Amino acid sequence: MRIDTIKLTKQARLINDYRENKETIIKFFDYHPFEEYEQRIKDLKERSFNRSKLTEVLLKINTEWGAPSATLANIDRMMMDNSLVVIGGQQAGLLTGPLYTINKIISILQFAKQQEEELRIPIIPVFWIAGEDHDFEEMNHIYMPETNRLKKHKLRQQNLEKRSVSHIPIDEADIKVWLDKLFTQLKETEYTKDLYEAINACLTKSTSYTDFFARVIFQLFSEEGVVLIDSAHPLVRNLEREHFVHMIESQPDISTGVSRVAAQLKQEQYPLGLDVTPDDGNLFYHKNNERILLMRNQNQDWVGKNGEVRLSTEEIMRIAKNTPGLLSNNVVTRPLMQELLFPTLAFIGGPGEISYWALLKPAFHALGIKMPPVVPRLSLTYVERGIEKKLAKYNLEIETVINQGLNEFKDNWLVAKVDPPVHTLANELKAVINQAHEPLRNIARELRADIDALAENNLLHIYRDVELLEKRIVRTIEEKYELEIMDLDRINLAIHPDGGLQERMWNPLPFLNVYGKEWVKEVLKQSYSFKVDHYIIYL
Repeated sequence: MRIDTIKLTKQARLINDYRENKETIIKFFDYHPFEEYEQRIKDLKERSFNRSKLTEVLLKINTEWGAPSATLANIDRMMMDNSLVVIGGQQAGLLTGPLYTINKIISILQFAKQQEEELRIPIIPVFWIAGEDHDFEEMNHIYMPETNRLKKHKLRQQNLEKRSVSHIPIDEADIKVWLDKLFTQLKETEYTKDLYEAINACLTKSTSYTDFFARVIFQLFSEEGVVLIDSAHPLVRNLEREHFVHMIESQPDISTGVSRVAAQLKQEQYPLGLDVTPDDGNLFYHKNNERILLMRNQNQDWVGKNGEVRLSTEEIMRIAKNTPGLLSNNVVTRPLMQELLFPTLAFIGGPGEISYWALLKPAFHALGIKMPPVVPRLSLTYVERGIEKKLAKYNLEIETVINQGLNEFKDNWLVAKVDPPVHTLANELKAVINQAHEPLRNIARELRADIDALAENNLLHIYRDVELLEKRIVRTIEEKYELEIMDLDRINLAIHPDGGLQERMWNPLPFLNVYGKEWVKEVLKQSYSFKVDHYIIYL
């Protein structure tokens, strides 16, 4: 395994400016992402955290998921007064979801390790599973390569009540059929049988999709000590009750502050990651197994966005104190809750997350705390030997393929196989036909309107015949070079699928099937800089 680095050319301006420490965007954060960690430690020493209750909850939850000894040891280390965490998160996904989930966990582990070595204090890697999310359509499928395309493999189970993912019971029969069908798509290797049995064991022990996700993560990261937390777990909700109260009391400052920053970001011409208004309640209320997003109305009551519920401030305060399980955070307050629960050295986020965290500085300040340093996660593309050989065969620069894809190259490559090009010859022929046909059209135009229309239609018919011939010739050329075209399509599928980065579409299952769990461990052994745009990992 070897690694290389490239510059991504199609990233959003905000993330590019953030990496380059430009004042236009850095001013919206409390810390520079790659510096100021000694200052961060000093700031955290002035705050208090309920470490005993937090570790008690984490120990119980992680033990329920069959956490490895390294994870349990890290939970114990959280009782140390000087220990801090590096945290990031994601909604639970099937078989981890897209590769960027794996890459995010690798990032958390790497940054925690680097900072522990540098700062010489215990730094614990924590992954926050956003179990309260209810977007089942976002996580109920994975993509798998099939010929030269990615095929969507979706569960038949539906979430008609819009329950939180952690509260959706697994349809065992449905997911078993889904899993078996996935494995029929895989070429059998020395790892296939053990991989299937390990995943099946995780599935058998799981009652929800969050359980399944957590158990799979522990299978892949069994020695690294990553600590998992399900934000929808009842024990976590009990920890959050006092923080909900604080957020409810501070709602006007949180919402108006975020709206003000949204206007400033817009003035700086950065795209907004969220739609925000001063009336946002920034909390969900759970009613009849559904999450209802709350707003503030003219009377300052807390109301459902579509009128589903109406609560006074006194009522929602009682809910927060007595039945916090009826509340959950939205995209604005979830980062706040993470910060209130954990002594956070740094938050690891993807480009989309950093774009909406840029809005949140006043929300943290409304609670009397600072936003933690926000570090861009590692972005990785995995390249197998077969793909590497094909890149060399066609003299392709991998940086160009990752950034631009191969559609234009493939078209130009085919055109170059015929000289002069078929498209050029067809256009020249149509120009000649147009010129030769024009006298007839002029005569027809002077006779009658119907003859004029007939002449115009006649020209179009001739054009269509030329275009038909052109298409047939191109198709024949494609058939002649079918193997080469398949090579180019496979390269594109592997490292620029659906016009974007591999990590946005591919699931880790094909890599685990070919390389086993050692693939993840080998990736973790490499050395990374968080200042780098993108890493290429040659397998």
